[in-house]
Amino acid sequence: MELSLKNKLNRMKNHIVREPISSAPKQPEPDKDIEIPYMAAWSSHGVRPYYLDEDYCLIREKIYSLSDFHGKYQLGSLREAVQAWNQFQGTHPLSANGLAAEDLFFFDTETTGLGGGTGNTIFLLGYARVEQDKLILRQHILPQPGSEIPLYHSFLEKVDYNTLVTYNGKAFDWPQVKTRHTLIREHVPKLPSFGHFDLFHGSRRLWKSQMDSVKLSNVEKEILDFHRTDDVPGYLAPMIYFDYVERRDPEGMLKVLLHNELDILSLVVLYAHLSFQILGVDSTQTSGEKLLVGKWFDYLGDKEQAIARLEQLVSEEVGEETIAAKHSLAFQYKRLKKYSNAYDYWLEVHESGPAELRVEACVELAKLTEHQFKQLERAMMFSEKAYEEMNKRAIKNEKILMELEKRIQRLERKLAK
Repeated sequence: MELSLKNKLNRMKNHIVREPISSAPKQPEPDKDIEIPYMAAWSSHGVRPYYLDEDYCLIREKIYSLSDFHGKYQLGSLREAVQAWNQFQGTHPLSANGLAAEDLFFFDTETTGLGGGTGNTIFLLGYARVEQDKLILRQHILPQPGSEIPLYHSFLEKVDYNTLVTYNGKAFDWPQVKTRHTLIREHVPKLPSFGHFDLFHGSRRLWKSQMDSVKLSNVEKEILDFHRTDDVPGYLAPMIYFDYVERRDPEGMLKVLLHNELDILSLVVLYAHLSFQILGVDSTQTSGEKLLVGKWFDYLGDKEQAIARLEQLVSEEVGEETIAAKHSLAFQYKRLKKYSNAYDYWLEVHESGPAELRVEACVELAKLTEHQFKQLERAMMFSEKAYEEMNKRAIKNEKILMELEKRIQRLERKLAK
């Protein structure tokens, strides 16, 4: 980006942060007879005009082969992921069971701000979907404030999909689309109904402990092995858009388009990677990820899948994650009334787990031996060990301490009879 543009962005920064889109310079209303500024520069980057009545927006299209790589994955890995889901018998919020790769609609926007409400305008709608052996990526560009009718009309007139795939789109992107659509709904097609896969929540569940933030750029580098070069930071996109509205030169906007394009490609391969993680077919999956996938299924209420994943982990791995998996499995088996299985796993946790898990295991062993196995002396032993461990390690949990004291007093009375 030339120095002149950088200087202009710096001069505009405070103005852009404070002012809503409505304060941007108003442009003349274009029609087919009015020359679009810098159209030759736009055309050289695959951008064409879309006319509606006496207004217009801009559309860019780019075609990728499914054999193209983005980070460590080919784009065609999406087909493999969807095929794997269609062979999966369990339930999961990211499951594509019953869908084809062509049904997924990878969607991302660029807006004039991070807040909600009518003052925040979407100036770029980007999406990609599979068509035969290609990935078709399209971006609909708002050329100036006030041209939202052709923008949304061009976006919605041929929309045909079952499931939206976004990154934090449930909280941000799609609510923004609905807000803007409400303002012009009499002039554009209706918003379609759809399913929604939000990959932000899956990324957070699996990798929040590995990185400071699970924003998409971090997941790209740490998980997908994709590294951007000369990328426009997302926070600069609003300033660049307002500069474009003022000068009409697409120089900076083309960089924003590339930023958005890379976001969308990352959604494609991230969905594949998360699917391989969840389905247990990623050969590079760490023991920590296996543990978290098992706990995820437990959280979702799919006990069968949770047990299968955790049992796989304890049979293949050794380490802290294995102890944590055995602790989780013991709870699963207790719920299933498989008390001997639960006892064996908690005994291992008690013998070799970290302090807090040892305390929890001792408490659970005390419960099992008192109520299920009727072994009062062993129940007393485990209760006292848990109490001693908490005091020795200075583990402060008043609720557990009080429960242990009551348990020990009750067992003393029972043993005295």
